[in-house]
Amino acid sequence: MRIADVLRNKGSAVTTVCPETSVRELLDLLTRHNIGALIVVDNDSVIGMVSERDVVRGIQQRGADALTDRVFDIMTTELFTCLPTDSIDSLAETMTEHRIRHLPVMLDRRLVGIVSIGDVVKSRMDELQNERDQLESYIDRG
Repeated sequence: MRIADVLRNKGSAVTTVCPETSVRELLDLLTRHNIGALIVVDNDSVIGMVSERDVVRGIQQRGADALTDRVFDIMTTELFTCLPTDSIDSLAETMTEHRIRHLPVMLDRRLVGIVSIGDVVKSRMDELQNERDQLESYIDRG
């Protein structure tokens, strides 16, 4: 299965945030959308990602003052990305090896989606269920 298949099933909408957004506003967005990370975009260019982990690190370093910081101050700028043509297996490997929970999906330097570790797990579970159904069908016909 490819990343494009995952995006086809879950949709390609991505909630983004600008670098000048406050951390407090970021937390509101994460809560409102029930997500763990946002892509940081400046003039339609992906410049980073900000996650719950980044917020926790900011609070640990600066205390409650971190809530008034900008997303730019806490975001991760070294991003791993993937292509719609990448396989779920290769994505799972990258996520596990680098301890990443979210990956932007890029095509021709454009953000076309985001895939989370939950999407990878769901995809694998769907594959296993499909294989099980096929085996049961084969046995029943046997």
